[in-house]
Amino acid sequence: RGAMRAPPSPAAALGASSRQTAGAAMAMVGASFAAVVAGTSRKQRRPGGRTAVAKQAVVPVREQLDSDCINAIRFLAVDAINRSKSGHPGAPMGQAPIGYVLFAEEMTYNPADPKWINRDRFILSSGHGCMLQYSLLHLSGYASVSIDDIKQFRQWGSKTPGHPENFVTAGVEATTGPLGMGISNAVGLAAAEAHLAAVYNKPGLPLIDHYTYCIMGDGCMQEGISHESCSFAGHLGLGKLIAFWDDNGITIDGRTRLSFTEDVEARFEAYGWQVLSVEDGNRDVNALRNAIKSAKACKDKPTLIRVRTTIGFGSPGKADSHSAHGAPLGVEEAMATRENLGWAHGEFEVPHVVYDVFRSHAKQGAAKEDAWHQLWEKYQEAEPALASQFRRSVMENALPDGWATKLPQLTPADKGKATRLWSYDCLNAIAEVCPELVGGSADLAPSNMTLMSCSGNFLRDSYDGRNFRFGIREFGMGAISNGLSLHKTGLLPYCATFTIFTDYMRSSIRLAALSKCGTIFVTTHDSIAVGEDGPTHQPIETVPSLRMIPDLVVLRPADGNETSGAYKVAVERAKLESRPTLLALTRQTLPNLPNASMGNVELGAYAVVDSAHPDIILIGTGSEVSLCVEAATVLQRRGRRARVVSMPSWELFRAQPDSYKDKLLPRSIPKLSVEAAVTMGWCEWADAFVGIDVFGASAPGGTCMEKFGFNVPNVVQCAERCMSGATGVLSDGSRSEH
Repeated sequence: RGAMRAPPSPAAALGASSRQTAGAAMAMVGASFAAVVAGTSRKQRRPGGRTAVAKQAVVPVREQLDSDCINAIRFLAVDAINRSKSGHPGAPMGQAPIGYVLFAEEMTYNPADPKWINRDRFILSSGHGCMLQYSLLHLSGYASVSIDDIKQFRQWGSKTPGHPENFVTAGVEATTGPLGMGISNAVGLAAAEAHLAAVYNKPGLPLIDHYTYCIMGDGCMQEGISHESCSFAGHLGLGKLIAFWDDNGITIDGRTRLSFTEDVEARFEAYGWQVLSVEDGNRDVNALRNAIKSAKACKDKPTLIRVRTTIGFGSPGKADSHSAHGAPLGVEEAMATRENLGWAHGEFEVPHVVYDVFRSHAKQGAAKEDAWHQLWEKYQEAEPALASQFRRSVMENALPDGWATKLPQLTPADKGKATRLWSYDCLNAIAEVCPELVGGSADLAPSNMTLMSCSGNFLRDSYDGRNFRFGIREFGMGAISNGLSLHKTGLLPYCATFTIFTDYMRSSIRLAALSKCGTIFVTTHDSIAVGEDGPTHQPIETVPSLRMIPDLVVLRPADGNETSGAYKVAVERAKLESRPTLLALTRQTLPNLPNASMGNVELGAYAVVDSAHPDIILIGTGSEVSLCVEAATVLQRRGRRARVVSMPSWELFRAQPDSYKDKLLPRSIPKLSVEAAVTMGWCEWADAFVGIDVFGASAPGGTCMEKFGFNVPNVVQCAERCMSGATGVLSDGSRSEH
């Protein structure tokens, strides 16, 4: 075998003076492996698990090089998982040939600049097999994954967590783990590429031109989200999306045939994908190369490449079984696997020729980035207006000067309307000055009021359009929108549905918060005021449960100015912080309130009606703020001084200084919350609560609000009780009869 050495640093590996060419690396392989001559015997695994000794001819240098690069990936995974005593070795052992061809030959990337705009994107949808990705990043020269990081797999503070995390490890594009989420993010990444290319590319100036690659497993294929997102990708004809299905036939329960027998290839053909097949993904590297070539030749369809692999390939005792899925091979089995695959290297040892191959290809990526920057110089001369927009939106990730002044600003004298209608005004005002705003609804655009009138639809023949027609695919819509943000090219994605249907896409919302996606989730019909559609469509626990997601800001605006403020918060979080925001908007008309402003929304809570020495503080959100104002007027006539606080965002208010929070909500003054949702959580801010802890009913929206206690007499009565010392739930809708 070739001489061993410590892995070179990324800088040294990519430096022109110290690098060897790929051809030199292959020559070294020829010298190193010339000992493999005719007549030498080696152990081979036959189907069924039996070991046989076969005569072996001289192995061509290229094949031996392929084999060593692939086995280096496998054994970095095996060794790291063994050391951590935790992980999933089977997937990276089977997927290693795919990863090798992508990172050592096909993909365009530069480890020295992981955020280069025109890099190819890679998503590991089967995120449990993340040691595949960490091995590839390490071998390719990413500074984020050193050999010491590999050795710290799944340990506290390491750069190699148990599933890929884009906010931890440079080179990881998306946080994956929940199966099917990664391929759905990949659809968003591919859509982002298609849109930006359509907007910015000009003849001879292909500013945006790259591929999105994804490896998905049997579990991804089974999860419903993959059906939604892959159907959408086929509908759009995203020709630069190439997905590999690791078809190993094994899940945790055993053989996939226990629960999964559909014709996946026919399914994807029906979606509108090109479907290719590699029958021996364990050994036939040329078949993988040819499949990728065919995939790239197809310009008008995404491609699925079914790759038949063996989970835990090479392991004598665990290959092709669920035993290789979610537990370390163990020391003895790792040794047997080394012998079986002819890998004569110790733990974490990699032949220098393997580093040479990967880092030679990475050097080509660096050269392509240099060429791209030269193209960018030409582009600025040829297309100054578009170049200016590209520089601001994509490269600098900045918002246009004065963009927020375009949002509606109102007075109480202005006619009120539903906050979903104010949302429409806000979206269209932003769309006029922020061409990076893209998004749409899950077949509810006329109800959600989310169409941008200044743009067409994002469709197969009009990728420059900004209105996405997601269809009835809430879960996929959320993940695709996250992918648009994860592209990290300045896009401002939003997606919309009824508030109640956020349950369909809750995992996408959670992943947006976890992986720092700047997605704006627009939801409407936010309470029992939905009315006639009844309890199936009336959110009760929905908004409070969404507030439980860390790093998600939930906003329930009470009028037009608060809606403008909500969008100011959402857009700035999306663009400048890459953080998600959710808006919950009304179906019913609401009056414009005194003292409401964009600035006050940013505080999270503020006094709409104030009193220097209040006897009680009424705290409302959304549609219940105006109800609190009416109740305060009645209390005032009775000689009771009331402060009315609008609290559009718990999260924003929680972040304010204690001095502000204590001044607005003094501990010594009784406080009553009023919200058309479950009362859970309000003890953080109030002493007593008016809410609804039961399901709603089918009736006109106003009737529902009245019957479930959201009326002036009930709020006034509860306020009187609160001032008399009553605490806890004072009204929860349970007394209503219907």
